[in-house]
Amino acid sequence: MLNYMQNTPYYFYDLDLLNRTINEVELNIRNSAFRVHYAIKANNNKKVVSFIAKRNFGADCVSAGEIMLALECGFNSADIVFAGVGKTDEEIEYALLNNIGMLHCEGLEEIQVINEIAGRLNRRPRVALRLNPDVDARTHEKISTGKYENKFGFSPEEFAELTQQGSSLQHIEIVGLHFHVGSQITDTVVFKELSERINELVPVYEKYFGTLHYLNVGGGLGIDYQNPDVNPIPDFRNYFETFRQNLNVNVPVHFELGRSIVAQCGSLRTKVVYIKRSGAKTFAVVDAGMTELLRPAMYNAYHKIEKYNNALALSNGGVYDVVGPLCESSDFFGKNVPLPELKRGDILTIRSCGAYAESMSLNYNGRTKIGSVTSEHVLTQFRIIKVA
Repeated sequence: MLNYMQNTPYYFYDLDLLNRTINEVELNIRNSAFRVHYAIKANNNKKVVSFIAKRNFGADCVSAGEIMLALECGFNSADIVFAGVGKTDEEIEYALLNNIGMLHCEGLEEIQVINEIAGRLNRRPRVALRLNPDVDARTHEKISTGKYENKFGFSPEEFAELTQQGSSLQHIEIVGLHFHVGSQITDTVVFKELSERINELVPVYEKYFGTLHYLNVGGGLGIDYQNPDVNPIPDFRNYFETFRQNLNVNVPVHFELGRSIVAQCGSLRTKVVYIKRSGAKTFAVVDAGMTELLRPAMYNAYHKIEKYNNALALSNGGVYDVVGPLCESSDFFGKNVPLPELKRGDILTIRSCGAYAESMSLNYNGRTKIGSVTSEHVLTQFRIIKVA
């Protein structure tokens, strides 16, 4: 049954937890005008994306490659939204030729390019304007997107200029607004403040562009990286209720959830290659690296690390820096991590890797992209061995 364990490192996806998480999302938007699009940037594993595509979700894409993947995995083109601050001409053309449901436009020059390409292709796409609301996400500076100093969305200056040019954009249909203020947000006050800011901006939009028909409030709901077993599913009830209570709009509200749907269902399994000691430090050198999980190196992010299938008390172990094999001092997963005693060949599980692990993986240092295993695959292997 555990033959696949020899081929570390690999990603493991618990499809049962993914299913329960999706059920919880659906429960909390039932009988409402809320519509969820899965943010493919969080995890682009085909098995995972195809699993989500079978549910009543749309897809949120930020590149032509993600649009292509969404279509391959079964998402309807009309349910795909295309965002991104630097869409190329080729990507815009690809989206228009595939009749993507909504383009989220992030700047003045971009909307002019979309209009020109649409005219050339004899298309008239629906466009939502991404506005920068200047709302502080209270999260890590590298995943905060809603302040004026961030690169995303129309600035007030560009929006004011657009109001003077709107009538000249004859090949697009401006139908609504799009917002996204950041990622890994755990304080719902942020979403309350965003809702209040949207309430202020909708009348301004309608003054120049007519009745609002579409509203997308982005995503950003965080997860509990410290306690993945205690809180395997985020508090979707409170998240959606915050928007219900504070948004004052009469249109369907779209969301782009990624991390909150897939993060806890995934983990990275890696093998201890060597134990090294240097002064007071003990290093567990593993065969995964920042090429498989970039977040600790990039954001100094925390991921819970466990010894796989181990019931020993931590008092029988020690404190380790869990590090990878790459030629970078930033190549680490955790420092001063209390773990049972480790030896060469032990397997570690790095938790909460369903989001921004596989999708951010690299070939740096000549590394080969690693594979993945799902709970469905493990059960199948178990049944085969049991029957044999």
